[in-house]
Amino acid sequence: MPERKTYIVEHLDPELGPWSELEYLTIAKETQQAGGAFVLSSLPSGFQVPAKLAEEPAFKAEQRGVEEMYPAGNGKERVCLLDPSAEKDLNPEDKREFDVFLFGGILGDDPPRDRTSELRNKGFQGRRLGPVQMTTDTAVRVTRMVVDEQYTLSMIPYLDMPELKFNEHESTQMPFRYVKGDDGKPIMPEGMVDLIKKDADKSIDDLF
Repeated sequence: MPERKTYIVEHLDPELGPWSELEYLTIAKETQQAGGAFVLSSLPSGFQVPAKLAEEPAFKAEQRGVEEMYPAGNGKERVCLLDPSAEKDLNPEDKREFDVFLFGGILGDDPPRDRTSELRNKGFQGRRLGPVQMTTDTAVRVTRMVVDEQYTLSMIPYLDMPELKFNEHESTQMPFRYVKGDDGKPIMPEGMVDLIKKDADKSIDDLF
């Protein structure tokens, strides 16, 4: 059983927004530290990978979908689909069961495709990460904590819907679950708080 785990996010969008870019950079850096691999799959032809992401040694861009990468009889049984509708929660024993962890339907087309249900219907085994929606980098972080560090989901310190305070008068509540850092704050990509504040300011400016 190889110890090197692979984390795949199916992107499906023709472009990469600034939020996703920061999340993917964080996934790539943390996966590199853990000795794993991070793949963006199903990338459209002509997709431009940001230079910073392309420089990350753990990162790989892939135009093939996961069905083509791991067909039946050639590794498909070792792929775990992180699926909110799965019957079983992800647990430390899954380290022995799976080599690849797949996050499907994070982004999508317009109208959106339910990529997770498509992959479920194609027979990929599923595991749940709990009932509260996570950001992409948080979902990969939690998966890695369970698989590599052998946490159970109930052992992980979470922060649900945290409020980000920018100053005495400005704050915003994030509609996601995060892992709590040693400083008691949600673990977020570097630069994400600044980006959120800028987006909030832009929205306010648009009102005038």
